[in-house]
Amino acid sequence: MSVLEIKDLHAQRDGKEILRGVNLKTGPGEVHAIMGPNGSGKSTLAYTILGHPKYQVTKGNILLDGQSILDLSADERAKKGLFLAFQYPTEVSGVGYSHFLRTSYNVLSKSLADEKREVFLTVREFQNYLKKNLDQVGLKQDFLARYLNEGFSGGEKKRSEVLQMAVLQPKISILDEPDSGLDIDSVQAVAKAISQVSRKDATVIVITHYARILKFLDNLDYVHVMSEGKIIKEGPKGLADELEQKGYTWLGIEDVTHQTN
Repeated sequence: MSVLEIKDLHAQRDGKEILRGVNLKTGPGEVHAIMGPNGSGKSTLAYTILGHPKYQVTKGNILLDGQSILDLSADERAKKGLFLAFQYPTEVSGVGYSHFLRTSYNVLSKSLADEKREVFLTVREFQNYLKKNLDQVGLKQDFLARYLNEGFSGGEKKRSEVLQMAVLQPKISILDEPDSGLDIDSVQAVAKAISQVSRKDATVIVITHYARILKFLDNLDYVHVMSEGKIIKEGPKGLADELEQKGYTWLGIEDVTHQTN
């Protein structure tokens, strides 16, 4: 069970300041949504939390269970239990999906040394574990025989990221626009998968531009609205519905959809 706390976080890329004082705190078992128009800094926040080398923190702090993680590399942060589902997952030819999951699980298990995490002594035991998680996210068993993200449809890539979250059991999961590029049926399926694999002892943060995926999340607790590198409004799940009805302009935000995060 972990607490992620972001304090007055400022970050830049290539000398341009993008985050301008972000404050956010999550607790175990909570599901948070970060909304905002394109260009507001949502993806930058995700990359900065995970330690992407192109983003430099110039002020503030990121704490995991009260300890700063700013000096940790991306892989060290992952070993602490942080997980990022990418908006555009990269295809990795030649790397078997099942092998990738088993290797990642073993590395994370050794690092976390959590008594609640199962230890799989054989490949067969791990395969049985994977099958249970496949059912939760709505993927078929033959999916495991494919190469990582190679030839995956948009919906398969998104579910694949959720499957990784389910299998690896991170403490803090950040999903960067898991609904982007999907039709409404796929959005609903991905949201259902997220709800299925969310755990009481873990935290999920969903980054999205639209409220549609949030409608299908069974356990959404808080909504945070970003604009110009800051969180300008917070509230319960109903805030997402209000944003869908009124848009972002009622908060004084210009919704410039042609920009990028």
